[in-house]
Amino acid sequence: MRDVAIVGVSQTKFGELWDKSFRDLVVDAGMEAIHDANMQGEDIEAMYIGNMTGGLFIGQEHIGSLIAEHSGLTPIPATRVEAACASGGLALRQAVMAVASGYYDKVMAAGVEKMTDVEDATPAIAAAADQEWEAQQGVTFPSLYAMMANRHMYEYGTTREQIAAFAVQGHENGSLNPKAQFQNKISVDKVLNATKVASPLTILDCSPVSDGAAAIIVVPADEATKYTDNPIYIRASTQASDTLNLSSRKSLTSIESTKIASRKAYDMAGITPSDVDVAEVHDCFSINGLIAIEDLGFFEKGKGGQAIEDGLIARDSDIAVNPSGGLKARGHPLGATGIAQVVELTWQLRGEAGKRQVDNPNYGLSLNIGGTGGTAAVHILSRDRS
Repeated sequence: MRDVAIVGVSQTKFGELWDKSFRDLVVDAGMEAIHDANMQGEDIEAMYIGNMTGGLFIGQEHIGSLIAEHSGLTPIPATRVEAACASGGLALRQAVMAVASGYYDKVMAAGVEKMTDVEDATPAIAAAADQEWEAQQGVTFPSLYAMMANRHMYEYGTTREQIAAFAVQGHENGSLNPKAQFQNKISVDKVLNATKVASPLTILDCSPVSDGAAAIIVVPADEATKYTDNPIYIRASTQASDTLNLSSRKSLTSIESTKIASRKAYDMAGITPSDVDVAEVHDCFSINGLIAIEDLGFFEKGKGGQAIEDGLIARDSDIAVNPSGGLKARGHPLGATGIAQVVELTWQLRGEAGKRQVDNPNYGLSLNIGGTGGTAAVHILSRDRS
């Protein structure tokens, strides 16, 4: 297996992008990534596109062919990858494996979603849940994550204010990100007093409906300096599954797929959680961000809330979490999120993150989750090859 490096990245602005179509977004991101890699379109040999539900959002399936056509990259193989909100992370994993195996040398991983073109996005998003056991019974993702929040508060004494503080930290970082959907700061009081969605979660605990796209180009590590003076190395790419429906889980306060995928990733990269300097974790709801920093091993189970309250995930802490603003502030165009997480880590490790730059990071980790954790994808990046 060959080592793999990132040589080009790009992300569109995330938000309600009424003047951009689905195909506009992914073409914009892909072309900018190619430019960032100092390549031409004809250099790309294959493409993997993360997209959760183009069929329900915009009535479009057969997305691989559509994107290859409108990016001018036909006849290369273009494959859509779907794993709910983890579609982007798995698209990158497919690209990494294609290059690592030697099957291709120059591969693009992209992610895209156009969510604002429907009157009500809830039915499309609910497709990521168990239809028979959850969605058809009236359960929504806010209510599923509310159950997790209530149980975490009950078992560990986590406070409502500590959960809200994760969203506050995301907005603090997002205020410095020109690509973010929300660039405004919020307070714990504002979160607590916002419109209730599913108790105890309010609308400011929830990621928004977003449009956007992101793209990454990967090549064999031995060839990376042909394209850039600052390659970033993918030290681990892992995936794990858990039950789709929440009722079958052993615990509501932990996501087993996150724990398994992250432990495999640490072993693959030869590091421990304490070596990670910057992380982009999946905070579709603020409680998910809190659970993630525990399951990833950054903090002891049940101690995540106190760590947030104590400022231990801030940009100037030992582990800077979601400097992009995370899903809450940067936005969450479902299929693009996992790619955007790694784009942010690449900018951070290159030292190109502007006002939100973390001080001298060497290792970055991304966690991309599908549904309530039925799928988890973890990537570990580093500035150094070994």
